[in-house]
Amino acid sequence: MLKKLLPLLLIPLLLAGCEATLTNLTPQTRARNPDNLYMVEVALASRQQTLRWDSIKPQVIVGQDFYPMRQTKLMTNRWEALLPVPSNVSTVHYHYKVDFTYNAFGAPRADSALSKEYTLHITDK
Repeated sequence: MLKKLLPLLLIPLLLAGCEATLTNLTPQTRARNPDNLYMVEVALASRQQTLRWDSIKPQVIVGQDFYPMRQTKLMTNRWEALLPVPSNVSTVHYHYKVDFTYNAFGAPRADSALSKEYTLHITDK
């Protein structure tokens, strides 16, 4: 009986090890910028060995707007983007979405990871 249940008990452990973790590297507060562009940065960590790092497509989501991110120089797991924020806005809520593919039996499969929501406070000088 135990031999039949053991594989079922190990499935949650296998799935938990494949999860991608997104870490926000952006300060919560920024001074108002004259060009109204604010840099946000995210790092991706994953123990999933089948992850295809060349397929990663991160983006920042602010409301209904999606902003593509570019890879940070000299780093393989960090991306950055400039967020346009109107001069009359002092708080921006955003989160990250990372689309990627991973090797599976047969063809590669698509997956994605979402971060929690973050808040950027913009203060006047």
